[in-house]
Amino acid sequence: MISTPARLLRLVSLLSARPAWTCRELAERMAVTDRTVRRDVARLRELGYCIESDPGPWGGYRLGGGTRVPPLILDDEEALAVAVALREAALSGVLGSDQAALSALLKLRQVLPPRIADRLAEMDATVVHTPRPEGPQISPGALLELAAACRRGERARLSYRDHAGKDSVRDVDPYRLVHTGLRWYFVARDVARDQWRTFRADRVVHLQPTGQPVELLDPPDPALLVSQGIAGVVYPLYGRVRLPHPMDRALRLVPPTIGTHHPDGPDATIVEIGANDAGQLADYLLGLGTPLRVLSPDEVREALLRRTRELSEANGGE
Repeated sequence: MISTPARLLRLVSLLSARPAWTCRELAERMAVTDRTVRRDVARLRELGYCIESDPGPWGGYRLGGGTRVPPLILDDEEALAVAVALREAALSGVLGSDQAALSALLKLRQVLPPRIADRLAEMDATVVHTPRPEGPQISPGALLELAAACRRGERARLSYRDHAGKDSVRDVDPYRLVHTGLRWYFVARDVARDQWRTFRADRVVHLQPTGQPVELLDPPDPALLVSQGIAGVVYPLYGRVRLPHPMDRALRLVPPTIGTHHPDGPDATIVEIGANDAGQLADYLLGLGTPLRVLSPDEVREALLRRTRELSEANGGE
């Protein structure tokens, strides 16, 4: 005889397979009595499944929307599809909250059967994403390792390479991953310095768990910490541009971690952006894919015009 948990899973699978079932149809499919079906439906409702029913001999059961998310039953192809979609959402930032997509993907990968996990790993190894403007390439596997470290709640040994190419090793207490729209940052407490730090995720060489559990007391706002860290960077050149968009749209185009925004009336925004040189800033502005006007300095305006002329000439323009 099939156990009750297995029977409940079977019932959920059947209810998910088509819009509605009569009690008799479910009983026949599961080889149980009508009474057992009604009892199992009641158990599923207690677990959070919203199962609607119609009275009468021709009435039936169907899954409806609930107030919380109950467990779902996915077949192999559905589980792989969800995992791939979550990975793409995390890498593209389409959901805005990349941390949520990574967290959900991590939970799913922990319970995937080996046959599905192997297929997903094959895709990770063969699919390459083009980086965003000025954005480094970072693999889904590396992001998942960092996300797992944040969830474990234990100290880790971080091998890190800074902007000058110098390697260092330190113990850290992982906390969060933050995505700025261009790149990922790993937020953790530097144990030796007793300071909260932000690390470029693409510069993490390796992160080794130590097995030592830690309790993070009064952690900072990770997004604010990253924003403050980026704002504190002094660039040799700053450009001011006018975007013909209101503030909310301008903030989506140029995140606050990249530029400083000031409204210019209700329908425009002036943004100040730092860069290493005029060519780098011109390339970033072209990558925005929106009309804009460079207010200052002249060298950025000239670099932008030069880039557009080169593009025009390369495509047969005069």
